Amino acid sequence: MVQHDVKVVNIEKTTDDCAVLTFDIPDNVKDKFVYKQGQFLTLQAIIDGEEVRRSYSLCSSPLDNEWKVAVKRIPGGVFSSFANSKLQIGDVLTAMEPSGSFFVETNKTASKNYIAFAAGSGITPILSIVKTHLITEPKSTFKLFYLNRTAKSIILKEEIEQLKNEFFERLQVFYFLTKEQRDIPFLNGRFDSEKIQFLANTFFDVNTINDVFICGPKEMIFLINDQLQNAGLAAANIHYELFFSGDDESAKERIAEVLEEKAEGTAVTIIDGGKEFHFVMDSEIDNILDGALAAGADLPFACKGGVCSTCKCKIIEGEIKMKVNYALEAEEVANNFALSCQAVPTTEKVVVDFDV
Repeated sequence: MVQHDVKVVNIEKTTDDCAVLTFDIPDNVKDKFVYKQGQFLTLQAIIDGEEVRRSYSLCSSPLDNEWKVAVKRIPGGVFSSFANSKLQIGDVLTAMEPSGSFFVETNKTASKNYIAFAAGSGITPILSIVKTHLITEPKSTFKLFYLNRTAKSIILKEEIEQLKNEFFERLQVFYFLTKEQRDIPFLNGRFDSEKIQFLANTFFDVNTINDVFICGPKEMIFLINDQLQNAGLAAANIHYELFFSGDDESAKERIAEVLEEKAEGTAVTIIDGGKEFHFVMDSEIDNILDGALAAGADLPFACKGGVCSTCKCKIIEGEIKMKVNYALEAEEVANNFALSCQAVPTTEKVVVDFDV
């Protein structure tokens, strides 16, 4: 796992509970921090004597030659509270190199129609995606549907409005609020089946949409994904990244079923950085990542919720079952990739490769 020191060179409050952090990337590692629109940084800090890691999407565009993330304060959130109240300009954090697959390649000759749905801090990767495609593809268009509680809670609104003014013929933005009433009825309240159907009938035609980007809570993403597929949009053209907000009852039931199949005392071999690390799973630990960390391994991870894919690995030998998987595509799972934070060993021996 490669981490680098990065200095905080600017902190800007985009709302009362959200800070935009700008980092200075040292010249000698800038080539390692080249990123795609929609990717994220995994940041690490020592907070009250404990190591804390979190992943945050880059809200800047790779065309900006900047590295910015927006951190929204979450009640009880250790890192988000630290970033919004204690972090100062000049402080140094450690960061893993940019990662993530929430993007499609740009094409300067393309003439595409994109739509995007975001809720709250889900705007962070979406803003990077929208800006990059509009600049790189002068013939493409974007429609953004953005959900927040109130007008004052709209994250990165100034940057969105600047984009809207710059690309007024190719970018349309619709703000939806849940805690304030708008004069236009359909802009009030959360996304639901009726609203998505109304938008599809009024503001876009799925037959002319090339790609859709969705970022926000799991329930919102799956609702929009299902509605758009039911309307005829191919699943391959729907791209999403969710923010972990806890497992629902169906996920908890699956977790319980998977844990029933956990093998006891599995001998695990970790391949990382060309070296092998061996340990035996503790009976009190259910997943390979936590088992490896408890045994002293230094592996990449962030959310531990099956969402960010930072801990992705490949199962070379033996078998595992994942408790939940919100990050890997079906093709990746079929090729034996797994999220180590969710990987429960079900055989006496398992070999895991983090180098692939």
